[in-house]
Amino acid sequence: MQTLGLITVVVVTLGFAYTNGFHDSANAIATSVSTRALTPRAALVMAGAMNLVGAYVGLELGGGVTKSIVNGIISTPPQGGSGLVVVFAVVAGAIVWNLVTWYFGLPSSSSHALIGGMVGAGLAAGLTVHWSGVWDKVVLPMLVSPLVGFVLAFALMLGILWGFRRRRPGPVTRSFRMAQTVSAAGMALGHGIQDAQKTMGAVMLALIASGHATSASEVPWWVLLASALSISLGTYAGGWRIMRTLGRRIIEIDPPRGFAAETVSSLVLYFTAFIYAAPVSTTQIITGSIMGAGATNGRNSVRWGVAKNIFYAWFLTIPAAGVCGALIYEVSHALVS
Repeated sequence: MQTLGLITVVVVTLGFAYTNGFHDSANAIATSVSTRALTPRAALVMAGAMNLVGAYVGLELGGGVTKSIVNGIISTPPQGGSGLVVVFAVVAGAIVWNLVTWYFGLPSSSSHALIGGMVGAGLAAGLTVHWSGVWDKVVLPMLVSPLVGFVLAFALMLGILWGFRRRRPGPVTRSFRMAQTVSAAGMALGHGIQDAQKTMGAVMLALIASGHATSASEVPWWVLLASALSISLGTYAGGWRIMRTLGRRIIEIDPPRGFAAETVSSLVLYFTAFIYAAPVSTTQIITGSIMGAGATNGRNSVRWGVAKNIFYAWFLTIPAAGVCGALIYEVSHALVS
């Protein structure tokens, strides 16, 4: 019976990874598609492949984000069916919020949906929530990373405008359209490094709860492969609603601004994964970077009304996913008791 429970939880967790892929695929490719640097299908194939590579790279270079998910948010779930119920509630709560925000085209954070599910299900199950870890690894980066993306993208775009001020717009636009294929690939790689590790962390929690691993265990190869493939398949499926929001509704984006936003976002993702080991939101970073690059064209070039709705979704994600996780835990626990 416990084996069936483990298989069920792992499958649901990989389902979360799939929703992460189509929910967050827009992060990597929205700007490239909107500027026509890449066709939608080519962009999705590229993003899916780079997500796969990023998952391997992230784990090989330390797996810090995975460790933060396993040890840094809630205490280890108890072994047995009750622990598996906790992990099920965590990922199911995150899936529910992902689907709600996808339906409304809001680029919320799958990462923070997972964290919210962990906090909500953990509290409902009577586990200890490591609030210092939530603050250091989740809330603080949530507040800082979009601002960093905004400032750095603004600065990089100013540098591009100054450096190419005497060049004809046509050739410059064509050059940056080609350069966007590289910056978009870098962004997709960063998404794989960050988000695949979060799925691996959730699967490891299920293995710990079932007695097949400990908090110090290495991530098995099949967990790496299944997590990466699930995100890549989800990415290939596409997230067109969110892509329209990021690529068209925040600013009127052109290839130089798309390149600046993607380049800055990639660098922030690499830093937070390898130096800070924090499960940051790729959604928030690219959104902040897009607004920063767009703001160089004047304050009114950013549609702040759309940005405001996105901000609301950001701040609602952790508590809303937490409520979903807690409710799902209560129902699931009652059914299996």
